[in-house]
Amino acid sequence: MTRDTLSNDTTSKAQALDDYVLLGRSGLRVSPLCLGTLTFGEQWGYGVNKEESKKVFDLYYEKGGNFFDTSCNYNLGESERFLGDYVSDKRSDVVIATKYSGNVTAVQKDRRFNPNSGGNHRKSLVENLDGSLKRLNISYVDILHIHFYEYRTPIEEFMRSLDDVVRCGKAS
Repeated sequence: MTRDTLSNDTTSKAQALDDYVLLGRSGLRVSPLCLGTLTFGEQWGYGVNKEESKKVFDLYYEKGGNFFDTSCNYNLGESERFLGDYVSDKRSDVVIATKYSGNVTAVQKDRRFNPNSGGNHRKSLVENLDGSLKRLNISYVDILHIHFYEYRTPIEEFMRSLDDVVRCGKAS
């Protein structure tokens, strides 16, 4: 069953994960609860390992969950690798959202700091999205969004860049 999230129905009770809702005006039908992967990985010194992550993924997916959120920054990309491995045989069944903006080189001790690795500008978007696609082992993401606005890049610049990645098929 699919419900319209734009309706004003406030009488709804808890929904099952397979009681899909329309995601805004995108036309995508997603679980009413998106599974975020911030703590999937151990690169930050806390979080869950791949085996425990798989248990969470399995439970969510088996209950009908189809909507996953990740980021190039989460656990230095490890959450994307875990998610990519998990959905490798389920790609058409799931909706994957990722985001960019943060500078991953700022926290990596084994890499030289790159001042252009973060931000909302085109270079950051292209390089971070390409890295995300590689770690996820997929050719496109369903949703790409900005993790935060950094007030330096003109809105027209990143909106054009977002439109360009949609037009070239790397994001829906």
